[in-house]
Amino acid sequence: MSLHGGIPTAIADDVRHGERLEWWTLGWMASVVLVMGLVMGSSQAMKAAVIEDVLSLVPAIVFLLSTHWERKQPDPRFPFGYRRANSLAFLVAATALLSVGGFLAYESVTTLVRQEHPTVGGVTLFGHTIWLGWLMIAALAYSVVPPMILGHLKHPIATRIRDKVLHTDALMQKADWQTGLAGIGGIIGIGLGWWWADAAAALFISLSIIKDAIGALEKAVAELLDGTPRTLDSNALSEDGEHLTAALRARFGDVEIRLRETGRYIVAEVDRAAPSVIPTAAELMGKTLAWRLASLTFRPQ
Repeated sequence: MSLHGGIPTAIADDVRHGERLEWWTLGWMASVVLVMGLVMGSSQAMKAAVIEDVLSLVPAIVFLLSTHWERKQPDPRFPFGYRRANSLAFLVAATALLSVGGFLAYESVTTLVRQEHPTVGGVTLFGHTIWLGWLMIAALAYSVVPPMILGHLKHPIATRIRDKVLHTDALMQKADWQTGLAGIGGIIGIGLGWWWADAAAALFISLSIIKDAIGALEKAVAELLDGTPRTLDSNALSEDGEHLTAALRARFGDVEIRLRETGRYIVAEVDRAAPSVIPTAAELMGKTLAWRLASLTFRPQ
């Protein structure tokens, strides 16, 4: 087992499926940004939703870039290959998610402190004047549908290929549709004369986004610092890592084992002399997850 370039055949179809979903994301979310920008008016929730939708494009872009680099073979400048591009992309995606949450929180708190009273006027269409809020609600309703579908489709793929970038993007899609629903509540609140409803709705959503983003950043930093493999949903040691550690100790006894993540892959080191027969990845991880073990080395004490 060695750390080479390219995407393993076992997950190639899922990776391509993820890439198709990300291209769909770029197209759909671009249309959402266009529609929202046309009707946002002076609503705080609408402005925040537009900026949030623009930032939500970042994880999709970095996922596509990381899979492109991951397919490249090692070269003299990068002799260990480009598989760690996924780790860098994860950091960028997590930072984008935190930026969304932070921006929403800042703008919402500022609005509440200043007690700004947003207004939603009318617009003339086909000779009739209608409340702009109805158009805002329609745009927000549209903005909810694509991310809800895309996030639902991305999550199982991210789990199968252990891709934290795609998982973070699914969280971003969740933030998208939640922000849309909060925006609808805010516009209705403005119509009822509740000036604070607009900002309060955005602030409520921002706290959930910030929580997810901080967790993602912790895992991204740990991965770049050669930390042990983490789960997609928490900062705990992944089940794959626990299973590999148990399998190595069952075979070689109570030895020192070090695991680190390189993108979606695991690199393992065992403090003992190399055995005459080195176990295969399938023997240690099982056939389904054999692709996950990129390298197993033995270091005599």
